[in-house]
Amino acid sequence: MANKDKSIFEKFSDWATKFTGSSYAFLGATAIVVAWAFSGPVFHYSETWQLVINTGTTIITFLMVFLIQKAQNKDSKAIQIKLNELLAANEKASNRIVDIEDLTEKELDQLHCYYEKLADFAEEDNDIHTSHSIDAAKRNQSYKHDVFKRKHEEWLQKQEQKKGSQ
Repeated sequence: MANKDKSIFEKFSDWATKFTGSSYAFLGATAIVVAWAFSGPVFHYSETWQLVINTGTTIITFLMVFLIQKAQNKDSKAIQIKLNELLAANEKASNRIVDIEDLTEKELDQLHCYYEKLADFAEEDNDIHTSHSIDAAKRNQSYKHDVFKRKHEEWLQKQEQKKGSQ
């Protein structure tokens, strides 16, 4: 992808994210705090001296929250796209879970419970290569329903025959 399409803010935020996560930024911040601490006797540990570090760190923290959130949003979106590509490329994976990040917390909890049950099924299998997916589970459920329905109909017929022979 071309970097020329990036806005000035995008370029700045990418640079700032990389820089603030670097050793240089940490060393710079440490140097500022040490310089501030050593300047205490010069300013007689005044309220203004304390206010300088408090105000500076508050402003930097406030701005960093937004910078971190932007970087997190971008990383999260990239990871979701990569996962969606893997799901789409894998013939055994269910496409139903593509873009599940748009679901509510309650819906995600329901899916989580479902996948916990699938994990339990997988633990019971002797073959570690057995695939369990939503589609496979649906087919299994449909099969079980059809078998139950057939057995129930056979039982009903036997009941009818018993009534007819009495």
